[in-house]
Amino acid sequence: MAVARTRSVALTGVTGRTVEVEADVGNGLAGIHLIGLPDTALSEARERVRSAMVNSHYPWPDARITVSLFPASLPKRGSQFDLAIAIAILGAAGVVPAERIAEPFFLGELGLDGRLRPVRGILPSVLGAARHDDVTVVIPSANAAEAALVPDVRVVPVADLRQLVEWLRRGDDPPEPLTPDPESPVSTVTRPAVDLADVVGQPVARRALEICAAGGHNLWMLGPPGTGKTLLAERLPTLLPDLELDHALEVTAIQSVAGTLPPDSPLVSRPPFVSPHHTASAAAIIGGGGAVVRPGAVSLAHRGVLFMDEAPEFPRHVLDSLRQPLESGRVTVSRSAGSVTFPARFMLVLAANPCPCAQPQDNTDNCRCTPVVRRRYLGRLSGPLIDRIDMKVTVARSSRRELMADRQFVESSRVVAERVLEARRRAAARLSGTPWRTNAEIPSTALHTDYRPSDEAMKPVTACLDSGALSARGLDRVVRVAWTVADLAGKDKPGHDETGTALALWLGVST
Repeated sequence: MAVARTRSVALTGVTGRTVEVEADVGNGLAGIHLIGLPDTALSEARERVRSAMVNSHYPWPDARITVSLFPASLPKRGSQFDLAIAIAILGAAGVVPAERIAEPFFLGELGLDGRLRPVRGILPSVLGAARHDDVTVVIPSANAAEAALVPDVRVVPVADLRQLVEWLRRGDDPPEPLTPDPESPVSTVTRPAVDLADVVGQPVARRALEICAAGGHNLWMLGPPGTGKTLLAERLPTLLPDLELDHALEVTAIQSVAGTLPPDSPLVSRPPFVSPHHTASAAAIIGGGGAVVRPGAVSLAHRGVLFMDEAPEFPRHVLDSLRQPLESGRVTVSRSAGSVTFPARFMLVLAANPCPCAQPQDNTDNCRCTPVVRRRYLGRLSGPLIDRIDMKVTVARSSRRELMADRQFVESSRVVAERVLEARRRAAARLSGTPWRTNAEIPSTALHTDYRPSDEAMKPVTACLDSGALSARGLDRVVRVAWTVADLAGKDKPGHDETGTALALWLGVST
């Protein structure tokens, strides 16, 4: 009887932390004791591990078994520790060599018959283990493709406990070893079937959508129903380029923790599109939960688009909760057990009707809402939230003649996406050597030192600032949009025309 050690990973948000699993099989009353702040799911591992070992035809030690999870002050949650606990007990009982289990990481949930079941959060867990040198990670076969996305890690997929124990005893090559290929990551995610050419009669809104995609800007569309606000928002992801590998790993890690990662798509290579219902709670939008904190819609939309249709119908406190992640690009959820930080760098798209009745305010006089009612309805979108929107577009109903005339100017998503990609390349070249990749990410300090347009180009903006039509934050957003307009035009720096266009889009004036 002795002490055996192995390693596993505990997830805090989307960050993996190394956990040392120790098992001591010694004298005393027979039983198993689990220490180290386990939750309910982890405490139930006693019965799963015992049944899995017995049904795999390995003896269960008739002695006192103590399993310790270090660091003891770190809360451990979930069933991914099952495999590490079982291997540590087998090592302490002398069934497998203790020296062979000390270095690898073991992740997976055990079935009662010894099978390994897939678990959430494999990608961030393997990323956490990859901080060590020369890492070997043993995971369930069903999670193999996801774990293989991490470079410089030896991934060992196993189907059941007996297969793993026999390999550890033999000491030969692992069963079906996987070698990740970072140059060509596996992904079966295809582009959406929708196309920007489906939207006719809204040339200003389509232009705003293109600028939004090129610079990563936020957008607010205001107009009566049936004018194409939802169609435009749903087609914004078709204009965005594929995610770079580091961004794709971030997005995939969040989807893995949330349990929304498709089994046939180990890597999310396209920007996500999240559209919560207006009855969603603040916890559903920001993230939260009880014992286990899950990412919310703002994190699920990381590096993608968060679309809030009928925005005034959302509770005001839910809308105001977006202000902090819009500025910082991350969200911190605090609970009694601790704080968890999730990334939340997303493009916000709001759509709203001009009044509660949603009837057109034209010569037919269908709308009966008073100015006070309209003001109160749109007042549900607070001033600080609106001040964080880069572009505001009024989407009006089009006549039959306008629809017919606009069809010859409609472009497909592929054509617009090529211009967006070229504009992003110009921005990336200008921002090389900095941590920013799009114009929307440039902080205010750098914006007014290294990337400030000429005084002549800034005249329209400074005039609005002096008159009170623009806030200091609004001025920064106009300058960022002006850079994006210049990138789309192929210019090295925004001039008077680009700044004027950006100002008009910020103020919500048709251009």
